[in-house]
Amino acid sequence: VIIMAPALLILLGATVILRADSLAHKKSLLLPPTNFTIKVTGLSQVLLRWESNPDQEPVNIELGYHVRINAPQEDDYETRNTESKRVTVLHKGFSASVRTVSWTGQPLPPSSWVSAELKAPPGSPGTSVVNLTCTTNTTVNNHTPLKPYQVSLHCSWLAGEDAPAGTQYFLYYRYGSWTEECQEYRRDTLNRNTACWFPRTFISSRGSDPLAVHANGSSKHVTIKPFDQLFALHAIDRINPPVNVTAETEGTCLSIWWEKPVSAFPIHCFEYEVKIYNTRKNYSQTEKMTTNTLISIIDDISKYSVQVRATVSSVCRQMGAWSEWSQPIYVGNDDQKPTTEWFLIVLMAAICFILLIFSFICKIGHLWTKLFPPVPAPKSSIKDFFVIVSSEKTASTETEIEVISYVEEPGFETLEDSVF
Repeated sequence: VIIMAPALLILLGATVILRADSLAHKKSLLLPPTNFTIKVTGLSQVLLRWESNPDQEPVNIELGYHVRINAPQEDDYETRNTESKRVTVLHKGFSASVRTVSWTGQPLPPSSWVSAELKAPPGSPGTSVVNLTCTTNTTVNNHTPLKPYQVSLHCSWLAGEDAPAGTQYFLYYRYGSWTEECQEYRRDTLNRNTACWFPRTFISSRGSDPLAVHANGSSKHVTIKPFDQLFALHAIDRINPPVNVTAETEGTCLSIWWEKPVSAFPIHCFEYEVKIYNTRKNYSQTEKMTTNTLISIIDDISKYSVQVRATVSSVCRQMGAWSEWSQPIYVGNDDQKPTTEWFLIVLMAAICFILLIFSFICKIGHLWTKLFPPVPAPKSSIKDFFVIVSSEKTASTETEIEVISYVEEPGFETLEDSVF
């Protein structure tokens, strides 16, 4: 018994220590949140809300929450709040999970997950709109002086391939806290809405919030399935081209300058491309600029067209597409020949013209014959010719008679017909 007493004391002490550790571990265990719900609070917007577990034992750490979006697109983030807003598409449904984590202090294993889900809205497959595209554009606001620029929105789509005849579609957009329904539609040959125009919107051209667009429909035959899509403004913003583009030439120097596009962004937010096209050589060059002036060296015997386009640089927001090119302006000479070449051409043309006029005058007035009369043959030679002919004829035959007659040129004697 005396020998076993120390062993029993050791066993008892170990049991007490293990039980104390178990109680400490139980107090530090993180419990999952409760009452987790997902609620639609706006167009393409949901509110995730939960509560901390009331059975959570006090621990010497600050609690946080790990949120995981499961559908329609996976995403993870952490927050110390017990609610979270999300802008998302909802036509495919939405589901998420949340668990408790230690925010600061001693790291502890996170709690188990709790989940919630929104079912996809009802509708027949193949009836929702397809190929939904949207663009924004900034124009001058003449209605509100305090807001010099306004943003317009244009969207277009196609009817679902399984949408029955008589289906009609309706479009809405939401930006920030503003939601609007389209009032100006364009229709296809079947009288279905396939495009929408918002001439004035609450969209901020310099904003960073996503643009949510929702399209639903109605039909007498089936339930039309709705469709949601999110757009990043930098990706759909159609920048205006630069304005007041001016170009001048002085010798071989081409000077170009312009003003920034109609936009709420200040001048330092733009990058430019300048295209200079040589119409004579069918050659173009493009220069990238961060300022609104360009000086280039050209030849002085060609005609040039100048165009400029712009984009918002990454200094002010994520870069998007380039604007359209500005209307071309033309400078320089149109296929001008060098001075020496022109002089030779004009000189040759003048000489040819003078010769042509002179020939025409000579032909009309017989001046050529008067200036260059025919030269008469010598008289002695003609007489010798007739003597030789007569002698040859007499020697050949006495009975042959040859008659020679001619008209004497002035200065010669008239010969009568002779018989030899």
